Amino acid sequence: MKAKIHITLKNGVLDPQGAAIESALSHLGFTGAGNVRVGKYIELELPAKHTDDAKNIVTEMCDKLLANTVIETYKIELAE
Repeated sequence: MKAKIHITLKNGVLDPQGAAIESALSHLGFTGAGNVRVGKYIELELPAKHTDDAKNIVTEMCDKLLANTVIETYKIELAE
């Protein structure tokens, strides 16, 4: 089973990398872009056969290592 994990900063947490990208886009003439936020995307394969088992495993991975749950939130997508 394949897991896709999207990790982003929580609302209210400053995103200096996003601000730098927003500024650079503006300097390049892309004036419509705003509120740029930068995150992480992780894909991994799991040996789990059942969706519930896979979700539990990935949630534990995120809580223990992949995401800093104090300042980040994550969304998990599972596919066969």
